[in-house]
Amino acid sequence: MKSFGISKMVVWEAWKQVRANRGAAGVDSESIEMYEEKLEDNLYKLWNRMSSGSYFPPRVRLVDIPKPDGGKRRLGIPTVADRIAQTVVKKALEPNLETVFHDESYGYRPGKSALEAVGKARQRCWKLDWVIDLDIEGFFDNIDHELMMRLVEKHTHEKWVKLYIDRWLKAPGEDAEGREVKREKGTPQGGVISPLLANLFLHYAFDDWMRNEFPTVPFERYADDLIVHCSTEKQAKYILERIRNRFGEWKLALHAEKTQIVYCKDGRRKGGEGRSTRFDFLGYTFRRRSVKSRGGNLFTGFTPAVSDKAKKRMRYAIRSWRLTCMTMLPIREIAARINPIIRGWIIYYGAYNRSALATVFDQVDLALAQWAKRKFKNLRRGWVRALRWLAAVSKREPTLFAHWNGKFRAIGQ
Repeated sequence: MKSFGISKMVVWEAWKQVRANRGAAGVDSESIEMYEEKLEDNLYKLWNRMSSGSYFPPRVRLVDIPKPDGGKRRLGIPTVADRIAQTVVKKALEPNLETVFHDESYGYRPGKSALEAVGKARQRCWKLDWVIDLDIEGFFDNIDHELMMRLVEKHTHEKWVKLYIDRWLKAPGEDAEGREVKREKGTPQGGVISPLLANLFLHYAFDDWMRNEFPTVPFERYADDLIVHCSTEKQAKYILERIRNRFGEWKLALHAEKTQIVYCKDGRRKGGEGRSTRFDFLGYTFRRRSVKSRGGNLFTGFTPAVSDKAKKRMRYAIRSWRLTCMTMLPIREIAARINPIIRGWIIYYGAYNRSALATVFDQVDLALAQWAKRKFKNLRRGWVRALRWLAAVSKREPTLFAHWNGKFRAIGQ
């Protein structure tokens, strides 16, 4: 008899999810493929340890990722086995939490998406003049473990779920030099269970509190990205101060520089001098811009379009493709490699004001022209020949690359 009744089938289903999501290796350097070589034995060992209560999570590999503002975001990458174990616990806890989570919580939830949150924010910016753009300073790194465990215990009676979440919260990290980094608070970004725990924490710290204290004030939350809509600047200032005090009670702090009150200025709203009139939310910049109505008329609206930070990341990705090093490949193979990425950009960042992506697509075309210059001797003398060659290809095969769509704009023509 095992201490805990964990089904082998649940472990198997968790493995399938982890395999589908891929991901990098943890501190043991074991990849998905390596783990799969002895899959039956590995899964049995994991199930056996989890069922007996003897499973202890290994260190989390810590990786620093550069942020657009020049800072760094520290990710924690668990081992493959630990990701499976976290998925088992998540599958046990998530159904309980989904019954209480707020409708305006969109991050990492079944049936919810970032684009849905962007669309809702867009509608509310048309109706309400003011926005509180909230930034929680180091949220994932500052979650209080004692408060977190109280919330977990509130929503599950399973001892093994509480046991392993407590162990994951306390599991140390390992930096690039192999040194142990102890954790006294926070939950690492990159873990399978972390987004669910983050949603649980902010549900009580923010969502449920807003519902009780300000039931008529709408908001959108995607993990720790938060937007609150207000009718007046006076109301926004009052609510912001209440939110600041509320987070202080939960041992969190708002970023002094990044948190702001924004005036949603458009063609009909006057005033707002000296006030911020734009904000970023989930890769989109909301600001005043010209918009075409369904009837084809232009008006000035407060609407979202892909942010400069997002475009910077996309340009960096384009350079990282290093297409000029792939001259041995035919153009169809190049298209097969980069089209899934381009389609992803179009689907997400092109959902609102797609034309704002034009400069990014120009960068893709320049990279393709540079590839052509390297590949074909007769195109090496200058950019004009390479761009004309690419334009001719686009006319013959307008769907070859996902961003062409029959509307290729050759640079220089």
